Amino acid sequence: MRYDLDDLRLFLHTVTEGSITAGARRMHLSLPSASARVRALERQAGVTLLVRERRGVRPTPAGTTLARHARDVLDRTARLESAVASYSRPPTDPLVLLGGGSAMHRLVPRALVTFLRAHPDVDVTVCESPTPRTVRALADGQADLGVVLDAEARDCGLRTEPLGDDSLVVVGQAGGILSGRTALSYGEVAEHPLVGLDEGSSLRRWIERRLGERAPVVRYRTTVASLNVQVALAAGGVGLAVVPRRALDPGRPVDVCELQDAWARRHHLLAWGVKDSPRTAATALADHLRRAALEEPSSGAQTAGEGL
Repeated sequence: MRYDLDDLRLFLHTVTEGSITAGARRMHLSLPSASARVRALERQAGVTLLVRERRGVRPTPAGTTLARHARDVLDRTARLESAVASYSRPPTDPLVLLGGGSAMHRLVPRALVTFLRAHPDVDVTVCESPTPRTVRALADGQADLGVVLDAEARDCGLRTEPLGDDSLVVVGQAGGILSGRTALSYGEVAEHPLVGLDEGSSLRRWIERRLGERAPVVRYRTTVASLNVQVALAAGGVGLAVVPRRALDPGRPVDVCELQDAWARRHHLLAWGVKDSPRTAATALADHLRRAALEEPSSGAQTAGEGL
């Protein structure tokens, strides 16, 4: 005896909800249509499956048995459909792209939008990762591409190419305490209240490693999870913020000062994973990353008070 899968789904929903009305709603059927299908199912089974009561329905012993087996049949059908559907997808693993928090702010999303639209059959797994961890993953063949910092990836043995400026600057409210300044050291920045990134942020950890044990004591008014929020709070006068210049929105008025510390001058590199031969899709994604980097705001020096 063969049962229609939709009839079994309707019967399961009805038993679960205790109501033909609710079962019909779950199947997007009218009540008369659902009632007719349940009665037809009972005629096919040759037994009464539901006890109709004033406040709903409950399964008979035969109905309970049918519901149990129907659930098994539908579960197996779903697994079968999933297994078969997997063969309709390209037999390739997703590309793996790694990068630090600065790269993930705007560069990587911009590249992904254009790449994924142009390559609907290719998936990409993206993870935020500090440069040392990214270099290890690329060297171990666990990632296809990475956006890394030049100072930490130099002489790493990987194939790399320049991708763009990622220097750090200090920003504050337009017309605020940075007004008239063009550059200052991190020590001077730390004399003022700051808006920082969360302790787990790869950028914050990078700065703290550069400062070392002699780092000045900093008062954070608050810490946040994203560069967008950090810049918005600094622009609102909550405190100063040390951010990559690429995180600044050209339409937002803030005062910007160069950081005089040598470690603040950084550059992004595009690094390739160690593979016998790069996948065609990885080569295409690299091209989209290059184009996205070219569209980033100018890395030229900005003086305090300029509207960025």
